[in-house]
Amino acid sequence: MLFCLFFQVMLNQTSVTEFLLLGVTDNQVLQPVLFVIFLAIYIVSLAGNGAILMVVISDPRLHSPMYFFLGNLSCLDICYSTVTLPKMLEHFLSTHKAISFLGCISQLHFFHFLGSTESMLLAVMGFDRFVAICKPLHYTLIMNHQVCLQMAVTAWIFGFFHALLHSVMTSRLNFCGSNHINHFFCDVKPLLELACGDTELNQWLLNTVTGAIAMGSFFLTFLSYFYIIIYLFFKTHSCSMLHKALSTCASHFLVVVLFFVPVIFVYIHPASSSSMDQDQIIAIMYSVVTPILNPLIYTLRNKEVKGALRRVM
Repeated sequence: MLFCLFFQVMLNQTSVTEFLLLGVTDNQVLQPVLFVIFLAIYIVSLAGNGAILMVVISDPRLHSPMYFFLGNLSCLDICYSTVTLPKMLEHFLSTHKAISFLGCISQLHFFHFLGSTESMLLAVMGFDRFVAICKPLHYTLIMNHQVCLQMAVTAWIFGFFHALLHSVMTSRLNFCGSNHINHFFCDVKPLLELACGDTELNQWLLNTVTGAIAMGSFFLTFLSYFYIIIYLFFKTHSCSMLHKALSTCASHFLVVVLFFVPVIFVYIHPASSSSMDQDQIIAIMYSVVTPILNPLIYTLRNKEVKGALRRVM
């Protein structure tokens, strides 16, 4: 309630009351086709992540730190895709592609909230795999229930306040010109293109704060896997054990690459009118495609999850 009241006050500081999302394409022939494709993606994403969340909660065999974080990831992906896809689907079938100022800032907030939380959660999952493989005798002591809960809660809270920083600073800008957003959802960079005043601070926050979260999380995750590989090569003399340990981490590292590479590319390089179309295509990868790939990757490469799903079925 306070969140909505705050942005209703901010609404009076700009002459723009709504924005028009130009979307993925203005081709009327392609829009029904894209509607079917993205609707299928959304349904599969909800079903896949929902199934993982259900088995992680219901199956006692999966009540371990790794699957606790996997459940958090699935919950994030359900919410993450719901922030952008329903509005995109609505606009595919509508001639009026408007979103209110409050709705736009709210979408921006939750997109960055869930996105930054996921980036930090992936780093935590990398650390969990590092402890499990490199410190197996101390694993239950280090990654106890309280520590896992604190790590997850910290990621969610930090993500919320990071997003609040962007949503507050963006809502304070003056939008007095065009209200056409060259994107399929409200994000900071396309909104900065429409602002009339000085956006240097907003751009700095985007490049520095968001860039630091993305790069920092990616670096910590990479560091975890680097130490895992070094440890396995020097400590493991069995090729079969080495292959098994590496395959356990392969699914997680694939998720990391698919998520971080597009995010870092979009938010680190400076914005320009020529790059907005490119950014929009790349944004589809981490906001639409990644949430559907996560359950597929984890179920196809994880015998315990597949076994739990078969038991539920």
